[in-house]
Amino acid sequence: MHYWLFKSEPEEFSFNDLQQAELGRTVWDGVRNYQARNLMRDRMAVDDLAFFYHSSCKQPSIVGICRITATQVPDPSAFDPQSPYFDAKSTPDSPRWITVELCAEQALNNPVPLSLIKQQPVLNDMVLVRNPRLSVQPVSQQHWQAVLELAGR
Repeated sequence: MHYWLFKSEPEEFSFNDLQQAELGRTVWDGVRNYQARNLMRDRMAVDDLAFFYHSSCKQPSIVGICRITATQVPDPSAFDPQSPYFDAKSTPDSPRWITVELCAEQALNNPVPLSLIKQQPVLNDMVLVRNPRLSVQPVSQQHWQAVLELAGR
């Protein structure tokens, strides 16, 4: 089991949107960063757990937990000429952008704000603190447990 963190602007796609998605899950499309794509393509597995993080908002916070339900999914937005994530060089036979499918597990009763995460010495080397721009990132088991404790779980 590996742990992850997925970032999304709540105005664009929130944890509540994930909870209300058809069949309770969605493809995490539109990622156009090769490092994030490689993590999804090469390292994620079905049933891995992930934090859902609201970014670029008044109080950036980890707000929920989700589960990976499918891997090796070609990103459908890459094939849609109407999508801002369209990639003419990506084809169904040779997709450039691989993603995963997520389902919502549960919202955190006590979201964990970035400001609190940054105050915790045990989380100083968390990717979220060190490289905050990466939209999909690994979370160590130690960091996973520390964040859950901050959330009151």
